[in-house]
Amino acid sequence: MLERLLGTRAGYVAALIAGALTTLSAAPFSLWWLAPIAAGLFYAGLSRQTGKQAALRGWCYGLGMFGTGTSWVYVSIHDYGYTSMPLAVFLTALFVASMALFMAVPFGLYRRFVGPRYRVLTFAGAWVLMEWIRTWLFTGFPWLLLGSTQIDSPLAPWAPVIGVYGLSLVTALSGALAVEALHRRWLALAPLAALWLIPLLLPSQWTRPTGEPLTVSLLQGNLPQLIKWTPEGQRQAVNTYLGMTAELGARPASGDDTGQGGAASEPQTPDLVIWPEAALPMFEDQAEPILARAQAALSPDTALITGILQRDDSGQFFNAVVGLGNASGHYRKAHLVPFGEYLPLESLLRGAIAFFDLPMPAMTPGDEDQPPLEAAGYRFGNAICYEIIYADLVAERARDSDILLTLSNDSWFGNSIGPHQHLAMARLRALENGRYVIRATSNGVTAIIDAQGQVLKQLPQFETLRLDGDVQAMQGMTPFTRTGSWPVWLLAGLMVVAGGRRVGRSPQR
Repeated sequence: MLERLLGTRAGYVAALIAGALTTLSAAPFSLWWLAPIAAGLFYAGLSRQTGKQAALRGWCYGLGMFGTGTSWVYVSIHDYGYTSMPLAVFLTALFVASMALFMAVPFGLYRRFVGPRYRVLTFAGAWVLMEWIRTWLFTGFPWLLLGSTQIDSPLAPWAPVIGVYGLSLVTALSGALAVEALHRRWLALAPLAALWLIPLLLPSQWTRPTGEPLTVSLLQGNLPQLIKWTPEGQRQAVNTYLGMTAELGARPASGDDTGQGGAASEPQTPDLVIWPEAALPMFEDQAEPILARAQAALSPDTALITGILQRDDSGQFFNAVVGLGNASGHYRKAHLVPFGEYLPLESLLRGAIAFFDLPMPAMTPGDEDQPPLEAAGYRFGNAICYEIIYADLVAERARDSDILLTLSNDSWFGNSIGPHQHLAMARLRALENGRYVIRATSNGVTAIIDAQGQVLKQLPQFETLRLDGDVQAMQGMTPFTRTGSWPVWLLAGLMVVAGGRRVGRSPQR
């Protein structure tokens, strides 16, 4: 009955609703149990549709998910891109409609070339392959992956073994199996139960602590994005971060949950002080005197890490992280954000709309293979801002590091759900790799995340505050850190191939 109902036009409405449910399953709503329901709604009746109908259903799902889950794009374009409301609405709608094609095209092809045999497996495999394509095509946008909604669910222990794409596979499988069980195909209950019970048998921790915990202080300057790159914004940034750093050298680090108050019995400075991405809106060579003053305000044993823009003699610009004092090395962002750090088709777009006139020079990507920063005797794997959403990039960094560090400027999200989604993905990277994640941001959400993906401390958004806490270095690797996502991608491909049919056969109804 359900398959017949959702195999008609009502299926398009169901797909739209399923997309919106996926957003509700993600942060900040975190209703994780809605994700398998959303996958099940999309799956029900899919086998009764033609390729064109399946493509339209996929597009409707994408509209529902991206239309609700990436609404922060409007904030970036309108509030910070100097774009009128009508044009911002149009550009946001164009973005949503375009991203929805990532669901439409794969599932249209899926129904064209994959038959009803093993349909539960082929559906879940096709879902993961769709997410894989979305990770790299047109530079990639792995936002709102189905598996990323499960950080707080009973499925979360799968993450260190199979990663976010494995979680997507398990979640999609769960939804499809539940639909089969509703149609009294009782054999579906056994694998469904196994998917949810196996996590109870998995180790709670795949890595182990090494050395003494580090005391860290994360500075959240909360500087207005609209004036950041003006002379006034530069002065405000210098005064804010120098002032907050000088306080660390003059008074004890605090120990409460908000990073304020709670004086210690003996004055102490932290082992590591961290400023966020591009904390000073200037190039590193221009900021050298300011950074020297910041170092001088701290103990000689204290390391300082900051996000900063770099330039070289050839005229290239880099979004970087540098270590100072008792820290060394630098990292240059390898995966840049289109329209944020560089402009595709620049000769055609620049000047056409104010949104395309970047407030900073176009960045050059750093090398894919870069050594970790070293600070206070430990190695820090880096992911600047957007890079933290790329599971395999972070796994590569984790293989050579003791702690993961992500500096971000989430001001572009404004007061939207974007920063909370960003934080949830950072939490999943911690769980996948069994590493603490330090997340220092310009205006929130600044947080310290443990190796199980749990937030130990965080700051409220839109306030100028300092977060003090302890971070534990970890050694060893999870199965996912060792292999990355390719085993899951390979499995997903084999699952789809298993249900393939001869070209030219029409879908069976």
